[in-house]
Amino acid sequence: MQYRKLGHSGFEVSAYGLGVMTFGGQTAEADAFRQMDMALEAGITLFDTAENYPTPTGPETQGRSEELLGKWVNSRKVRDKVVIATKVAGPGNAAGDMTHIRGPMRHLDAANIALAVDASLKRLGTDAIDHYQVHWPERAVSTHGRQRFSQLADSPEQVSIEETLAALAQQVSLGKIRAVGVCNETPWGVMRYLFMADLMTVPRVASIQNGYSLLDRQFEIGLAEVAMREGLGLIGYSPLASGTLTGKYGGTPAPISGSRSEGSPSFVARLLSPVRQQAISAYGVVARAHGLDMAHMALAFAAQQPFMASVLMAASNAEQLASNLGAIDLTLSKEVVSAINQIHDAHPNPK
Repeated sequence: MQYRKLGHSGFEVSAYGLGVMTFGGQTAEADAFRQMDMALEAGITLFDTAENYPTPTGPETQGRSEELLGKWVNSRKVRDKVVIATKVAGPGNAAGDMTHIRGPMRHLDAANIALAVDASLKRLGTDAIDHYQVHWPERAVSTHGRQRFSQLADSPEQVSIEETLAALAQQVSLGKIRAVGVCNETPWGVMRYLFMADLMTVPRVASIQNGYSLLDRQFEIGLAEVAMREGLGLIGYSPLASGTLTGKYGGTPAPISGSRSEGSPSFVARLLSPVRQQAISAYGVVARAHGLDMAHMALAFAAQQPFMASVLMAASNAEQLASNLGAIDLTLSKEVVSAINQIHDAHPNPK
């Protein structure tokens, strides 16, 4: 396992992290503990969660992922061996109705962030959160599949980036969080955070957590340059494109029992469209030609990017994680990378 700097935070994190967004929901406690044991044994040190997890989100399970992560850390006595990352939900979180989290006025202001930090600390059973991230921008942004920019009006109640940054800095000064990051952000948003941090002389954001995979390399357009020039690390989520890059859906995609596609016709329609299937099939050909597992190839490609701090593995069960862990020592040859780039040029970020 490689270890890399997480921006200017002072933390070093494993090149692969474990995302625990299904823990306490789709993934039961025993399986969650098994996955975290396996991850730590493999050298993973970054464990990523959020106050609104598990997914699918709901008031009945909200916070359970943090609780299980904290319970595991304390039971295994490994607090000094792991980097705990979690997130605060704001009004921009596009995961359905989440008024059960601090009601309808869930903004990224000082009051809400203070409440969120204290609640997460309690669930995690720790006195400080290593890496605290803004899950979504407060403002409306053109992300997640929008193919063109839309000028979206600001809400009258919108909290500014500088106000959010000041609230995060206050929590750092109190010793409750140690480093800060953003998620699902745009180049403008990241640069605004960095500019205001320098102006206000408060901690800079250390990372950005956005999606990155063979089917979604949008990060390379704008954000990659920002990350590398400004010293931010990407924490890349969904490197297997919601499991579609495992090849398990085959040439005639249909929902699979026990997977995220079950009971969701929109999953197949959205993530396994004909144009995406073309790209997936082409990547499968490359993997087979070089004797590689396609999922391992996808994970290794993400991990080899110069702007990548850590690639988040997220598995519904321990068997899936065991398979994914086969990628941690894989380095792709120039020939494989060239073949991947040729496919990307022919099928760039297919929708």
